[in-house]
Amino acid sequence: MKRISKFLACVSLAVCMSAQAQSAQDIEQAKAAATSWLALADSNRHASTWTEAAEPFRKAVSQSDWTQTLQAIRTPLGALKSRSVKSATFAKNLPGGPEGDYVVITFASVYANKADTVETVTPARTKDGSWKVSGYYIR
Repeated sequence: MKRISKFLACVSLAVCMSAQAQSAQDIEQAKAAATSWLALADSNRHASTWTEAAEPFRKAVSQSDWTQTLQAIRTPLGALKSRSVKSATFAKNLPGGPEGDYVVITFASVYANKADTVETVTPARTKDGSWKVSGYYIR
């Protein structure tokens, strides 16, 4: 009986460690997707941010509306000076969104005309397993 208990404890531990490793890998992949997407916005490739976004994002807003909105928000900020990840949290559910795999990433950003900026980028896992941005918020 003790052997079975030890075996089950080892299996549980292995499953938990595997899930944590997968979650950490997911977070790193989502951060990479967010960073690439932000680089498009930083280089004023606003239309490309829409093209590279997740399908639900593209269905929610037209490319021209998104491009105009992003340009209106980002232009007054000036050039990006620095950006660092403040937090990255894996989530299965987000308010107003379908169940799925998401990573909510918060960046501390410094722009030429606004030093204390917080950007929140939310990549979602797509059907093919890749990560694409499904949300962006800046304050």
